[in-house]
Amino acid sequence: MRALFLLVFIASPLAAQVRDSLVLLKPAAVWDGTSDTPATGWTVLVRGDRIAAAGPAAQVGAPKGATVIDLPGATLIPGMIEGHSHLFLHPYNETPWNDQVLREPLALRTARAVNHAKATLMAGFTTVRDLGTEGAGYADVGLKQAIEQGIIPGPRMVVTTRAMVVTGSYAPKRTDFSYEPPQGAEEADGLDGVVRVARDQIAHGANWIKVYADYRWGPRGEAMPTFTEAELRAIVDAARSSGRPVAAHASTAEGMRRAIMAGVETIEHGDGATDETYRLMKEYRVTFCPTLAAGDATRQYAGWKKGVDPEPAAIAAKRASFRAALAASVTLCVGGDVGVYAHGTNAIEMELMVEYGMSPLAVMKAATSVNARMLHWENRVGRVVPGLLADLVAVKGDPTRDIHAVRSVVMVMKGGVLERRP
Repeated sequence: MRALFLLVFIASPLAAQVRDSLVLLKPAAVWDGTSDTPATGWTVLVRGDRIAAAGPAAQVGAPKGATVIDLPGATLIPGMIEGHSHLFLHPYNETPWNDQVLREPLALRTARAVNHAKATLMAGFTTVRDLGTEGAGYADVGLKQAIEQGIIPGPRMVVTTRAMVVTGSYAPKRTDFSYEPPQGAEEADGLDGVVRVARDQIAHGANWIKVYADYRWGPRGEAMPTFTEAELRAIVDAARSSGRPVAAHASTAEGMRRAIMAGVETIEHGDGATDETYRLMKEYRVTFCPTLAAGDATRQYAGWKKGVDPEPAAIAAKRASFRAALAASVTLCVGGDVGVYAHGTNAIEMELMVEYGMSPLAVMKAATSVNARMLHWENRVGRVVPGLLADLVAVKGDPTRDIHAVRSVVMVMKGGVLERRP
């Protein structure tokens, strides 16, 4: 009976509210999110929703009444952070983006998002930055509230709601001019217009503002800049005055330049980045989220047989661009644009970053402490440090040496609650 009580106590979301609950985690090693190697012989003590102690077992001790969880052969790491997610999208080889936006009702998309959130958490990603609902309005705010209230399992969410585009630039495209199709983001134009929309999204619960600094709206469908630099500055000023950062979708050198000079904090995608672009990113301390996995997935959907066929030119160019970013020492975010591919397979981005030239250790830092700093959450998550939230994941093996180990999740804890038991 006592064992059953402990199981229910630990697994229940209410456990996070019990200030004196104690859990002692005993893995083979602990990696704290910043060190160059995991520490063996360490244990981690969790009290309520916080890390109470982390260090050599003899130093941490075994407090009376603590529930002990043995994790043999596992490395305990900080909960990973997904830097670029779309929980309201599902893989495009299942349903094309246009059909998801135009034909899937909001209730269906929200039901999918609930499952996507759970899959993300079970994969060891305890925090996500969700960069736009893609036509699902402000439903991300409701999803975030449901997770926070313990109604559904899922990661901590940083949300951007509808995202911002200039009129006529985004999709679904206006091809039948007898009606106005629903849009995947909110249109805004002019200095007054962009400020009004940014403030309205903030009023509806946006934690960040996302802008499309360029998109495929050129005369031949090529990517071209959208917002002027002045409009981008107005958006950044409006967001920053409320304590909110701005993320910019940008794939052209000019779109990136405008966004960087306007003061955005992250650049997403960056396919057309140049050496000068990377110099500006480093100078202005802009974090780069390259979203390698999205391009990899869409090329496979188009027929590329990875590992069999020659590498498409776009993939080769992305690989070269990523290596240029590494060479320029740009701060890199782990965020794969998941939703284009399946939620719960977030680790694909990390594996590709290693395949393209980044060390497993650097990728692990990017997915934890670096992404936490990008979110301005460095004092909440991303490290195994006393006082931070007990967002902890155990994986078989050592992911700082073999990145594929992050796929072998054996335990997930969020805020001191066991979401996935070993």
